Amino acid sequence: MKALFTGFEPFGGDKLNPSEILVKRFTKVDVAELSDLEIHTAILPVSFKRAEVILRNLLEEHKPDIYIGLGLWSGITYITVERVAVNVKDARIPDNDGEQPVDEPIDPEGPPAYFTTLPKKAIVKRLRENGIPAMISNTAGTFLCNYVTYISLHHSARYGYPRKAGYMHLPLLPEQAAIKRSDWVGIPPSMSLNTMIEAVKIALKTTVEMFDKPDEKLPP
Repeated sequence: MKALFTGFEPFGGDKLNPSEILVKRFTKVDVAELSDLEIHTAILPVSFKRAEVILRNLLEEHKPDIYIGLGLWSGITYITVERVAVNVKDARIPDNDGEQPVDEPIDPEGPPAYFTTLPKKAIVKRLRENGIPAMISNTAGTFLCNYVTYISLHHSARYGYPRKAGYMHLPLLPEQAAIKRSDWVGIPPSMSLNTMIEAVKIALKTTVEMFDKPDEKLPP
C-alpha cells in the first residue's frame, strides 16, 4: 500500500507554514507499525497553475492508495478533517504567482463537488481519544486547499486512485501565533508541531486500518 502526503509553502505574508514543516519531518517519524506502507511526501506551491500540474504528476507517478493533503487555516483551535471539496476557485487573496481567480470552476465539466473518502469520523474520534482537539469541517474554503482536494478526488473518480483521499487543516504554530498578536484579538490559537505530527500519524493509521471498512457513524 502507498500513501502520499502534501503540504504547502508559506503564503499570505507568513514566513512559515506548519504543513510544509510537518511534511518534511514526517518521513523521519517512526511508523514501524506501518512497515508495509510506502510513504511519499511533497511540498506544493501556493499556485493554482503549478500546484495542479505537480499534484497530477505525483498521483500518476506514485499511484497512491491514500492521499492526505495538509494545509494551514490560521485562527482555528483544532485539527479539521474536511468533508467536501467544491468545484470553484474564489481567492480572497492572490496566490504566490499573483493569480486571483474569482468564481471560476476548477473543471467546467466536473461535478459541483466531491465528498472526501477518508474515514473522517473515525479519525476525529481517535484524535479526541488521544487528547487532540479535532472536528469534521464542512468547507475547505475556495483557495488552494479546496483546489488540491478537488483535483485529488476528481483524479480518483477518473482513474481509480487514490482510493482514499481527503484533507486536514492545521492551526498556527506557537512561533507564528506569538508574532500575530494584536490589540483587537490578542494572541491567536496555535498547536505544537509534535501534536500535529501525532495527529497525522493517527489519521494515517486509522485510514489504513479502516481501508475496506465503512466509516464509523458518530454524532458531529
